[in-house]
Amino acid sequence: MTSAPTTPLRRRIERNWRRLNGPARVAGVDLARGLAVLGMLAAHLLWLGSLSWTEPSTWGAIVNGRSSILFATLAGVSLGLSTGGPRPPSGAGLGRARLRVVIRALLIWLIGVLLISLDVPAAIILPTYAVIFVLALPLLAQRASRLFLAAAIVVLVASPVVVWANASPWWESYEGWLTGLYIGWNYPFPLWVAFTLAGLGLARAGMWSRRVQWAALGLGMLLAVAGYSLSPGAESSEESADRPFLEAWWTADPHSSGVLEAIGSGGFAIAVIGVCLLLCSAGRLPWLTFPLRAVGSMPLTAYVLQIVGWALASTILLGSAHEHAFRDLDPFLPMTLATIVLSVVWSLLVGQGPLEALIGRLSSFGGPPGSSGGNAQQRQHILEP
Repeated sequence: MTSAPTTPLRRRIERNWRRLNGPARVAGVDLARGLAVLGMLAAHLLWLGSLSWTEPSTWGAIVNGRSSILFATLAGVSLGLSTGGPRPPSGAGLGRARLRVVIRALLIWLIGVLLISLDVPAAIILPTYAVIFVLALPLLAQRASRLFLAAAIVVLVASPVVVWANASPWWESYEGWLTGLYIGWNYPFPLWVAFTLAGLGLARAGMWSRRVQWAALGLGMLLAVAGYSLSPGAESSEESADRPFLEAWWTADPHSSGVLEAIGSGGFAIAVIGVCLLLCSAGRLPWLTFPLRAVGSMPLTAYVLQIVGWALASTILLGSAHEHAFRDLDPFLPMTLATIVLSVVWSLLVGQGPLEALIGRLSSFGGPPGSSGGNAQQRQHILEP
C-alpha cells in the first residue's frame, strides 16, 4: 500500500534515466558540455593567473579561454546532431532546418541580452553563439572534410583580421563598448565560427564511430601540441591590443584571438570531445559520469543559472552585481555543487532542461526538423549551446 504512490515517480525516473543513457543520446557530448559549463564557471569565479605547462601549480588556469572555445566547438556538434548527424538535410528539409536554427539563434541572443543587463563582471557568450549559428548556416549541408577545411581557412584568414580590429581605439568608446557587448565581441565571431564549423564537421563525420572518436583525440592532441609549443614563452595576461601586431597574432594566450590560440585551444577542444566520446562509448558504469552529463544535458539552463545566481548572491552579499570581489568569497565550490545537484534532480524528475525545452518549442514554428534520411537517434539530440 505504501509503495503505490511512489510508482509513477519511479517510472518517471527510469524513463528519464533511459533518455540520457540510451542509444538515442550521444552521452560523450553531454559529458563534454558538462565539463565546458563547469570550466566556464571556474573561469568566472576563481582568481586564476597565467598558465605554465611546466608548473603544475598553475594548471587550474587551463579553463581560461579553453572552456569557452570548447563550448563553441560543442555548439557546432549540437548543430550537426540536430540536423541529421552524418546525413544533413537537403531541399525543403534544409530550408526548414535553417529557419529553426535562425529562430533558436534569435532566442539565444535575447537571453544573452537579458544576462548582460544583470551587469555581472563576465563576458556573456550567448550573443556570440547567436551570431556564429547564423554564420554557419551556408555550410550546414556540407560534408565533414569541407567543414574542416573551411574551419582551417577561417582561422588563417580571420585571426589577423580580428587581432588588427582589436587594436582599434574605437572599442574603447561608448559606442564600441556597447556594440561589443551585443555582438559578443569578447569572443569575436569572425574567428570563433571556425570552432563551430569544426564541431559541425565532427557531427557530420559520424560521432558514433570509434574510428572518428580516436581520430578526434589524435588530431586534437596534435593541433594542441603544435599550437602551444610554437607559442613564445608562458601564457601572458597582457592585453593583445597593447602589443605589436605580430606579437599579438603569433600567440596562444587565452582570449588573444592569436592564430596559435585558435590552433592550440581548438585542438584542445577537439581532443576533449574525443576523450569524452571514448569514455562514454565504452558503456561502463554510466552513473560515474552521470552528474556531469546531467549538467551537459541542459547547458543553456546551467549557464544562465550560474550568471543569475552570481548576480543575486553578489547583490545580496556585496550590494552590487558588478563586484569582482565576489570571487574573494570563494563561491566556486558551492555554486558548482548547486549546479550539479539541480541538474541531476531536474534531469531525473522532469527531463529536458527548462530553457532547452522552451527554445525547442518556440523554434518548432519553423516547421518540423528537416532530414534526408537522418534517424530518430540523430534528431532527438536537440540543438543546445
